[in-house]
Amino acid sequence: MPNYRRNFVAGGCYFFTVNLLERRRTLLTEHIDLLRDSVRRVRRLHPFHIDAWVVLPDHMHCIWTLPPDTDDFPMRWRLIKLLFSKGLPRTERLSATRQRRSERGIWPGESLFLRKLLWASLPNKRQKLRDR
Repeated sequence: MPNYRRNFVAGGCYFFTVNLLERRRTLLTEHIDLLRDSVRRVRRLHPFHIDAWVVLPDHMHCIWTLPPDTDDFPMRWRLIKLLFSKGLPRTERLSATRQRRSERGIWPGESLFLRKLLWASLPNKRQKLRDR
């Protein structure tokens, strides 16, 4: 994993590049309506302004401006990726590790993403998870 710092600024303007795990896949353009719907649903619950967005077959670039009271772009990305992944048919090849962990093979770093999502959704069970 690269060692980089994220700059969190409430109301900030951010540039993102998000790519698929398998760069030869064309899921983003093949399922553009699902991607649009995922973004629309997240924006309804957690608003942000889209300054620009370019979708290519295997990756996308976008510029967002967040509301003045928040800097939580990672949560928005987690939700967009989750909704998009859940809406796709299960056709990707999965490694034995991903099968064992019940992961999809769509986004890089998905294991960490899913662990963080689970952690955030179970705040009252954190101590139990830590003790295991």
